[in-house]
Amino acid sequence: MAKSTGRSPSKDGSLRRRTAVRAPKRTFLVFCEGIRTEPEYIEALRHEPAVRDSASVEIRIDRTASGAVPLTLVDTAAEARDRYSQERGEIDEVWCLFDVEWPLNHPNLREAREKAKARNVNLAISNPCFELWLVLHFEEHTAWLNSDVAGKLRSRHDKSSGKGLEGSEYMPRRTVAANRARALAAKHTGDGTEFPDDNPSSGMYLLLDAIESSRKAP
Repeated sequence: MAKSTGRSPSKDGSLRRRTAVRAPKRTFLVFCEGIRTEPEYIEALRHEPAVRDSASVEIRIDRTASGAVPLTLVDTAAEARDRYSQERGEIDEVWCLFDVEWPLNHPNLREAREKAKARNVNLAISNPCFELWLVLHFEEHTAWLNSDVAGKLRSRHDKSSGKGLEGSEYMPRRTVAANRARALAAKHTGDGTEFPDDNPSSGMYLLLDAIESSRKAP
């Protein structure tokens, strides 16, 4: 007969204490106005090793409202937040990525911002457009520009002929781009320039900061 060690699991669950408890991932649900370029950028970010292999961050992309104007995008995101909260409770942050556009702004921009704030939807707005955010990966840009010029500047750097992007060209530069976008935001604040006149600017750095903070959280 095997000799007893005289030890047994305690009633307070000592066996459970031997098992490491992993904190749940912080889940980001992202809605993009753009049909290709923005989702492809977020997909590239999702597959970055620092994000992909993180035990604390998960990024999901919802394409149900891609191509919609900002107010419709925010409406869809707000409804999704409510639905997940009621049914699953597994989405921590909901984000919308959309443009201002120049010379003709998108309609109902202020209403979209107000609704997002009221419904706890985070915004990463690029002014005039997402291409400005892409340009910041390669150079500083502080002068006003319209959407057409932003697209041409972007193409000059990555030789793109239209929508879509090669993520490997951008991911190594994303921290530099975030720093440049943050500096633009500070400049507009210092100048007293308010939305939607804060051209050029991009709130994409806010999304990257949120993901990075969650990734490094203990």
